[in-house]
Amino acid sequence: MRTLDKVYQYIENFFPAHSDLAVQMIRFAEENEVPIMESVGIETLLQLLRIQQPKRILEIGTAIGYSAIRMAETLPDVEIVSIERDQKRAEQAVQFVKQSGYKSRIHLIEGDALEVSNQVSDFGQFDAVFIDAAKSQNIRFFELYEPFFSQDVCVYTDNVLFKGLVAEQTGNESRNVRQMLRKLDRFNQWIAQHDQYHTVILPVGDGLSISKKK
Repeated sequence: MRTLDKVYQYIENFFPAHSDLAVQMIRFAEENEVPIMESVGIETLLQLLRIQQPKRILEIGTAIGYSAIRMAETLPDVEIVSIERDQKRAEQAVQFVKQSGYKSRIHLIEGDALEVSNQVSDFGQFDAVFIDAAKSQNIRFFELYEPFFSQDVCVYTDNVLFKGLVAEQTGNESRNVRQMLRKLDRFNQWIAQHDQYHTVILPVGDGLSISKKK
């Protein structure tokens, strides 16, 4: 086991216990090969949100609703708008949200995030934005939804290191993966040099980018 893996394993011993629903969703994701945030990544995100205390969060990429429900559990007063384009996953998210009891605070929009901005605009401005969808579209997501960002917005983007391959490829990647890595690197360079945001990338989970409006 690598030293970093041991460090993560050690850190996980101090995480708060998951709710029964969160445990159920983690198991469901594993059994059905649904990608959800890694444990260190989600706990880091939740701690940052505790510090920030946003009132309204936009999530691009619901999957089965795991991160949305974890955010709702963590922030009792937050309102979350979450977008998912995959019909099956969106339907699963609806069921899990109903089970969670947070239906009044988690608003699910089924559709491509590049096509449903009009629906999102009905909810007003967002204090926090979590981008966890098609990795090659991060810049387009950011630019499309930026008009809905509040003045104090924090934008969190997951998977920006993609198993470390953005920094160092093995040479065995497929053409599609190489193209995605190039686009991820382009996003990382773009947001790091953006004149309106301060950005850092944390090597937690699969890489978490945090962008705070200046």
